[in-house]
Amino acid sequence: MVNYLKDGDTILQKQHSLLNRGVEACNMLKKHIENGNIIRLISHNDADGISSAGVIANAIVEEGGQFHTTIVPRLKAETIREVSREKYELYIFSDMGSACIKQLNSLKADVIIADHHQPSDVEANSNIVHVNPHLFGIDGSKDISGAGSSYLVVRNMDKKHLAYLALVGAFGDMQCPNGFTGVNELILKDAIDSKTLEIHEDLKIVSKSSEPVFKSIAYTLNPPLPGLTGSLENSQELLEVMGVSYGIPFSDLDDEEKDVIKDELEKVNPDIFGDVYSVPKETPALRDLEEYSAILDACGKNKEYALALSIVLGNRGNVLDKALKFQKTYRDELTKGFDWINREGAVQLNSIQYLYSEDKVLKSIIGTLAGVGMSAKILSDDKPVIGLSRLHKDIKVSARATRPLVELGVDLGKALNDASSNFGGQGGGHDIAAGAMIPYEAKDQFLHLVDEIIEYQMNN
Repeated sequence: MVNYLKDGDTILQKQHSLLNRGVEACNMLKKHIENGNIIRLISHNDADGISSAGVIANAIVEEGGQFHTTIVPRLKAETIREVSREKYELYIFSDMGSACIKQLNSLKADVIIADHHQPSDVEANSNIVHVNPHLFGIDGSKDISGAGSSYLVVRNMDKKHLAYLALVGAFGDMQCPNGFTGVNELILKDAIDSKTLEIHEDLKIVSKSSEPVFKSIAYTLNPPLPGLTGSLENSQELLEVMGVSYGIPFSDLDDEEKDVIKDELEKVNPDIFGDVYSVPKETPALRDLEEYSAILDACGKNKEYALALSIVLGNRGNVLDKALKFQKTYRDELTKGFDWINREGAVQLNSIQYLYSEDKVLKSIIGTLAGVGMSAKILSDDKPVIGLSRLHKDIKVSARATRPLVELGVDLGKALNDASSNFGGQGGGHDIAAGAMIPYEAKDQFLHLVDEIIEYQMNN
């Protein structure tokens, strides 16, 4: 496909070009729905990827079409070979695919890629419509998520009522630290215009009506509360010192106690009070977009992909009750993980720090521990954190940086891609967050190579 980016293009021109690419994809999708073709959908297994699949799947159902979905943790060459043997007329890869253009060029059917990760340098064949913000000079790590790119694929079918689901994906990728930016702002406007989303100011602790307030505080990851996030003990102690009831939900406290908690938490992080994005017609557990995202993430971490898809397709009742149980388990695991990094810390190299675990629980959450560990000041935030977990003969790598580190030159997506390729592995992602898979025996060499690459990036 032609790259629309031109030197000197304004932000609005770049956004307009990206929207046009979305319209191209939309026209392709509509053609296949009208022809009665079953759409083959492959998406990522995190909250953003599940939201991405949900946006497209809902649009297909509303248009009277059919789809077949697979959720995967990463897009491997083996996966692409498998789907290439299937007899579908249209394949959609959401929240993944941009790094695999060479392999996807082998598909003989029509292909839509709706992604926001760094794309490969390979030119896509004419049967592929590639919707990716980086092709137009837009930052996919903060200005639009995978679910946002997927929303642009269906937006032109009068689907603004699905915009909120794209923002659920943006929350999953931590793209709303203090409000939405870039294309996410446009998507937010669509959600408000469709009257599916409302914004109001409130305290941003989680599960205000369902968890004891000390747990709500300890479970709050975004914005982080240094000294409190991840620590049930510290959160309970703070409330005891304030003389506030800690064992009942925040929503059940009287107004005076609520104000005391708000004032105290604002001293820890002023961002804890601000804009909250909610879907007023949604069931209480899913009303807050960030809570919605966290529930999908918990399902993904527990490999309950069908359950998560069922939720984004509108099923509630027992389905949601089951998902909430997985969220509780996930939060307990995170608490264990924060205790671990508080106790053990990270191993320090010159330009990076790393966490390594073979523990069954910690392996699935090490990326979250790396990112929140820095933002909550449990780990130092002056070096990127590389989280490593052993999976049989391989190691899964989850790397996180901060926006100030990126401004100093850190690009984790490039660093992990370059380093992993030296050991027969695969890696990539964003400048601020990335992942890789490498052979177990390459662990130490890989870490030292990443350390050298990050040092080079920051010095140049």
